[in-house]
Formats: sequence, C-alpha cells, structure tokens
Amino acid sequence: MARKLAKSTMSRFKKRLVEERDHLETMVANYEREREEARMTESSADRSPDPGNAEAGSMKSELEKELSIELNLIDLRSKVDNALARIEDGTYGTCERCGEAIPVARLDALPYTTLCVDCARLR
Repeated sequence: MARKLAKSTMSRFKKRLVEERDHLETMVANYEREREEARMTESSADRSPDPGNAEAGSMKSELEKELSIELNLIDLRSKVDNALARIEDGTYGTCERCGEAIPVARLDALPYTTLCVDCARLR
C-alpha cells in the first residue's frame, strides 16, 4: 500500500496547485475576453473566414490555434481541480491504476498527475 505524504509536503502541493488553478483561470478568462472583444469590434470581420478572402485560411488557422490553446488551458485546469479534490479526499499522491505511491519527484514535475511513472508508460 502507498505511503502517505507528510502534511507539510501535502500543504506545499496544495498551495502550488491553488496558485496554478488561479493562474489558469486568469488565462482562460483573458482568452475568453479577447475572443469576445474581437467578435464585437469592427475588425472581427477580418478574423472571419470569408471564402472570397485570400487570407481566409490563415485567419481560420489562427482562430483554431487560439481555441485549441484555450481548450488545453481548460483541460489543464480540470486536472488541477481533480488533484485538489484528491488532496481533500486523501488520495493525492497515490497512483489511480496500481495504488502505489507516486514519487514526490514526479509530483514536483507534474503536480496534477494521477499515475506513477510505470502506469503512465503503460497508458
């Protein structure tokens, strides 16, 4: 069975995850605001993929890239929220697949991970 993380270690990870969640929420809000502003301005017509416009493909590609970044931020925020929930329910630092302890070095590198290195390789 997995060993429990020390309270001080758990507290350090919780603080780090809360800070990361706050940062991600700010970034997502900024992307949403910028997208809304672009849609509301006159120049937003320049960002619309108009089939008659030679730059339509480039504009569409840029919009898709922006949306992809925002979706990745939302996914990462979800992983951080899940890690915070695991701290609250006492399962943080334990591999979801095998039940063994996730090394602190791995948690330092990827604090929202739910898998140990071996189980992550298998995935």
